[in-house]
Amino acid sequence: FRHVGRKSSLLCTSSPNTLKSMLPNSKRLHIYTKSPVWLCSSAMLCVCVCVCVCVCGPLHNICLLSLQVKPSDATLTQPVPEILFPWRSVVVRGDGTMKRVKRDWVIPPISVPENSRGQFPEDLVRIRSDRDKNRMLRYSVTGPGADQPPTGIFIINPISGQLSVTKPLDREHISNFHLRAHAVDLNGNQVENPIDIVINVIDQNDNRPEFTHTIFNGSVPEGSKPGSFVMTVTAVDKDDPKTANGMLRYKILSQNPQSPSSNMFTINNKTGDIITVAAGLDREKVTQYTLIIQATDMEGNPTYGLSNTATTIIRITDVNDNPPEFTTDTFFGEVHENRVNVIVANLTVTDKDQPHTPAWSAVYRIIAGDPTGRFSIPTDPTTNEGLLTVVKVGLNFEQTRSFMLTVEAENEVALARGIHLPRQSTATVSVRILDINESPEFTPNPKLIKLEEGLPAGSMLTSFTAQDPDRFMRQIMYDPAKWLEIDPVNGRISTIAILDRESPYVKNNLYNVTFMAYDNGVPPATGTGTLQIHLLDINDNAPHVFPSDVEMCERPDPNAINITASDPDLNPNAGPFVFELANRPSDIRRNWTLNRLSGEYAQLRLRIGSLASGIYDIPIMITDSGNLPMSNMSYLRVKVCQCDHHGDCVDMERIIAAGLGTGAIIAILICIIILLVLVLLFVMWMKRRDKERQAKQLLIDPEDDVRDNILKYDEEGGGEEDQDYDLSQLQQPDALEPECVKVGIRRMDERPLHHDHQYPLRSAAPHPGDIGDFIHEGLKAADNDPTAPPYDSLLVFDYEGSGSTAGSLSSLHSSSSCGDQDYDYLGDWGPRFRKLADLYGGGDD
Repeated sequence: FRHVGRKSSLLCTSSPNTLKSMLPNSKRLHIYTKSPVWLCSSAMLCVCVCVCVCVCGPLHNICLLSLQVKPSDATLTQPVPEILFPWRSVVVRGDGTMKRVKRDWVIPPISVPENSRGQFPEDLVRIRSDRDKNRMLRYSVTGPGADQPPTGIFIINPISGQLSVTKPLDREHISNFHLRAHAVDLNGNQVENPIDIVINVIDQNDNRPEFTHTIFNGSVPEGSKPGSFVMTVTAVDKDDPKTANGMLRYKILSQNPQSPSSNMFTINNKTGDIITVAAGLDREKVTQYTLIIQATDMEGNPTYGLSNTATTIIRITDVNDNPPEFTTDTFFGEVHENRVNVIVANLTVTDKDQPHTPAWSAVYRIIAGDPTGRFSIPTDPTTNEGLLTVVKVGLNFEQTRSFMLTVEAENEVALARGIHLPRQSTATVSVRILDINESPEFTPNPKLIKLEEGLPAGSMLTSFTAQDPDRFMRQIMYDPAKWLEIDPVNGRISTIAILDRESPYVKNNLYNVTFMAYDNGVPPATGTGTLQIHLLDINDNAPHVFPSDVEMCERPDPNAINITASDPDLNPNAGPFVFELANRPSDIRRNWTLNRLSGEYAQLRLRIGSLASGIYDIPIMITDSGNLPMSNMSYLRVKVCQCDHHGDCVDMERIIAAGLGTGAIIAILICIIILLVLVLLFVMWMKRRDKERQAKQLLIDPEDDVRDNILKYDEEGGGEEDQDYDLSQLQQPDALEPECVKVGIRRMDERPLHHDHQYPLRSAAPHPGDIGDFIHEGLKAADNDPTAPPYDSLLVFDYEGSGSTAGSLSSLHSSSSCGDQDYDYLGDWGPRFRKLADLYGGGDD
């Protein structure tokens, strides 16, 4: 072993074991001669790079060892290691000559501490080729951290081959770098194979432990034994977990509350598992514990390690360790008799377990005092109370006035193992029955008896009474047919009329009588009962022919009619029947014959070929088959009529035979007459109404018609002059001749002869009924005329239309001085105007 300055050489004259013996305190490394190389573990750090020369024969292996020596004395200068590119190995040929063979070479990783505070760039290692003695070489590195992202962390001096780091490294970001060193000549030609360089970042304790949760939640059942697992807390450290920097240790700093012991739990310092170490966990006393947990790296070293804390909440879960207990030994309740589905009493219990859990919910059961099961105790899910309830009808004050029940309560689930308290709690419930006014009851209800019909009045049937255990009772009876009566004292029922099975009140041979009983309570209670009388049939009804009315053609074909008998009685008091024609009148047997077809039917046949139209009553004697047979003469009404080709009657008497008798036809005729009278009265009323409507259209009422009368109005003063009217104003001024105009005295308040207001013009050939319309329109025009005279003046209609052929209607002047006017056309206006034509058109006579 030879050491010169920073370079050391090791001459291996034997096998690798010789090297190991020379370096006893060393770690195993790889030797490029396929033999082990060792790192020194003494105070100095030895990085060995060997170049081995193998010579066959007696020659020994020759190794050149390059070391980086780091003395333990910090005052010594740290040497910069140097990496030589491998020598060319010498291989001896078969002819004795030697040949150099180039061999690849792997160097150990380079370790660099993270977070270095030295001056940058900081030298790491020098890379050199043994060929740099003969020519100039250039060195470079490639890979992540050099020319690949993150770039610029590592640089190399291209001349000297010195590799440096430019800034502090962070192991938590990148833990190692893989680079390749290259050597080329000035022309860029590769002179050596690239060398792989691995740079490992040495971890430092620069990160605190961090818990995965700020608050951890766990639970453990109450009463758990020591050593029971509770939960696990977990913390992580970003530092290297293979070193002490990332090795964590846990411990409990505090516990709250410290009851019943300050050390109820412990924690596994390596795994973080929390377990119980003391007994006495009781949810009813402490519902939860709060623990402060600390995690420290550097294997828990309190001096150099970094720490952090978290909170752990441990909830104590409930188990059924407390049975329900009644709040009192005796409960009281009361209920009215005959009630059902009512709550009698509320049974209360206490349970220290967690509410609304199976360990808290109580189940109630009656264990004594109720052999018939009249009561039940369901549980109120909200309050956990037991609701004592009547569930079966049968509580009777008159029989039992109180009950003494024994009840017990227990939880839905069994008590936890190891609990020695009693499983259930018991109590007594005293129930008092209250009396109420009960309704009377009939027994049995309904009551059925069987009797033969036809019992005479006064016959005693049976007794039917109601029972009322409370008070006095009275009974009344509803008897629809009024056949029975009841003795109000003893309830005996007797008949007051004959019982008839064929009565319409009897349905299916049963006659129902309803009895009602009531007491004198407040309010009174009532009860009802039914007596059913089953009436047995007797032969008390004679048969009669059915149908009673038939039809037959005058010349029947066939000439036979099938008939039967109807009997309200039941068999054997009904058919078979015996049919027989009566002997009188004598033409019955001469014209008809009766043949029995069966016990229920007979055939009536016409002996002769034809009969005249009409109605024939044929007497037939019918006898039933009762024990005492009953006979009856029944008449068959046969209507003989004219028939069509279908054999149906066609005359009006068919209507009568079908059910429309004479009375019905008369009634129909009377209704038709009444209807016609009503129509006539309505028509007359409509005509009268039309006349009244036409009369209202005139200016004045018909009684005050001024066409035929001269009316005198009340005097308003002014003397006789007020009554001297100029009646000539009624004429059409343009149609009057000058000699026909009589100048009279006019009132000052009369409207002038000529005015500007336009009144309606009347047509030249008016309809006889348009006079009223004309006057009505003139009245409206006068009402709207601002120049019209007062209402007590004579209203003068000046014009009757331009070119009117009628002229003036004034009779004062026409008859005296204007007789040459022609009034014959008035006859075309109707009967009323025809009279005027006779008066004014008479000529000189």
